[in-house]
Amino acid sequence: MRGKKNFRLDLHIHTCLSPCADLLMTPANIIRAALQAGLDCIAITDHNTGGNVEVAMKIARGSGLQIIPAMEIETREEVHLLCLFPVLEALLEWDKLVAENLPDLKNDEEFFGYQLYTDDQDEYIAKEERLLAVASRLSFNEVVEGVVKLGGMIIPAHVDRPANGIIRQLGFIPPEAEISIVEISRHAKVEEIRQEYPYLKNYPYLTGSDSHYLSDIGNCGQEEKGFPLTEDLLQILAEYLSL
Repeated sequence: MRGKKNFRLDLHIHTCLSPCADLLMTPANIIRAALQAGLDCIAITDHNTGGNVEVAMKIARGSGLQIIPAMEIETREEVHLLCLFPVLEALLEWDKLVAENLPDLKNDEEFFGYQLYTDDQDEYIAKEERLLAVASRLSFNEVVEGVVKLGGMIIPAHVDRPANGIIRQLGFIPPEAEISIVEISRHAKVEEIRQEYPYLKNYPYLTGSDSHYLSDIGNCGQEEKGFPLTEDLLQILAEYLSL
């Protein structure tokens, strides 16, 4: 991987376990679309759960596509954070803690959408009855500390967005937080965002597709599919991930 000059990644993809995602966003379909887009690495980042990650990693085995175990959590302050882990076991441990800190709200499928688990044959096998697209009881600080303790890393998601972006929700990025990378929305104009919030220049950035539909996979605001793994990103990601 290190020898490949044009390594492309997309670290923000939702499966059909996220209620806002299309039902065709099954792990096998996602993997197929990612390979067709020429991606080398993706992260499955469902809302407040890692429930479809293990099966996705199993399906992807031997395909040449790396899947980083991950989740998009919503903190108590309604901030969306991408939680990336070096190994599946760390994600599964984090998943248990998050599940214990979600409000006991039943999912309204007609309003929010289905939340579906799949198997290694890419068949739907169960529904998650509890609503996942909701703020957890974990604070921003608790999430950062918990993920880092498990050897993972935090990437604030779509920092420029008015809804669930860290800047709008907290007003700033806490300088003491262990954050090395930020995600900027794929439709945003990066230089304009950095001019509006100059301290963002202190953070290497990436853009993910935030895919909820198969056609979005790899659309990361670049001319080519995916986002390039620059040297700055490699130095940071390699410390946490099995790249």
